[in-house]
Amino acid sequence: MQSLQLFKCLSDDTRLQIMLLVQNQGELCVGELVDVLGSSQPKVSRHLASLRNCELLDVRKSGQWVFYRVHDQLPKWANEIICQAVLAGEQDLKQLTKKLKLVDEPNRRSACC
Repeated sequence: MQSLQLFKCLSDDTRLQIMLLVQNQGELCVGELVDVLGSSQPKVSRHLASLRNCELLDVRKSGQWVFYRVHDQLPKWANEIICQAVLAGEQDLKQLTKKLKLVDEPNRRSACC
């Protein structure tokens, strides 16, 4: 990954917010992101697909659920940039995470599907 590609992938507000939330929370599913961002499911899914195409996010499937997390093969320099963005946007991130209703995985069906 080149730095130009990273910044192009994160240049959209929604994609940046998704990356910051996922970095901060470890992993999230589409339903949780839809609730937090107040965006439609198709819009969030489109941005998640873009982030996967940029190899910034990876998925973990558990039954019907798909959880998004920061890609394991993300270069260290890129991960450090995202971590710094999390720190810089700490106040905004706190507001978003207040909306986040994390539930135990067995009960995630209603939130994630």
